[in-house]
Amino acid sequence: MFLSSSQTKALSQVMCLAAEATDADLLREQLALPMLSLLNADTYVSMAWNTGMRRFERAKALNMSLEHLRSWDDYYRFIDPLTQPMMQRRRPTVATQVMPQSELSRTEFFNDFLQRDRMHWGVNVYFHAGDTCVGDFRIWRHKDRGNFTSHEIEALRLVEPAVTAALARTRVEAPEEPAPRLADQIDRLMRQPAQLSRREAEVAWLVSSGCPDKEIARQLKVQFPTVRYHLGNAFRKLQADNRACLAARVQCLLDGDPLAHAGWEPR
Repeated sequence: MFLSSSQTKALSQVMCLAAEATDADLLREQLALPMLSLLNADTYVSMAWNTGMRRFERAKALNMSLEHLRSWDDYYRFIDPLTQPMMQRRRPTVATQVMPQSELSRTEFFNDFLQRDRMHWGVNVYFHAGDTCVGDFRIWRHKDRGNFTSHEIEALRLVEPAVTAALARTRVEAPEEPAPRLADQIDRLMRQPAQLSRREAEVAWLVSSGCPDKEIARQLKVQFPTVRYHLGNAFRKLQADNRACLAARVQCLLDGDPLAHAGWEPR
């Protein structure tokens, strides 16, 4: 693997920061610039996974505004076709390994979210200590730089063990409730006035957790059209126009307040 002098310097900085780290969130922030230098990239985002809430949080970013990141959490994560599949792979993954660029470029996620900051080529890595995700890197390039090469992915794999160990060592567990069991959540949804079937409740709950349709199909071991069918029924019964709205309805029902959102009544 050949590294330029600037990449070699960046690699050294990453290793030093990981070795000396005492705070996981600060480390993820400090790694932004050297990681962009190491991978010849333009945009850096790093988040921490909250297992109990099944949500990403405590975002650190370089060359992306926190306001734009909030739009991902509020809406785009529900139509994001990349994050969950890339997280499942548990190794550095180029976006085009999950979805061809020609297909990605036709999505709302690409045109309304990624392109706003000229993010065209992406690579994600999710750092796992055992079964626990202790942090991630989401690194993107402008179109004219070209896709990430195998040598650059090798460089990312090179720093992965050191960063994983540092994040695991310095991570402070945020107070959180135990992760909700899918079966318990589904039973609660089925008891609500919306009268969701079991499959509809399963699909709706997984959508509220940010899962794209293909990931839902994988988890439930059903075909993609089956997911779309039950999702359509859930949209209708919960009077939701999009995935973000559906997620809000689901959370509303699970919180025991089906009328908390003015203007709708479960049917």
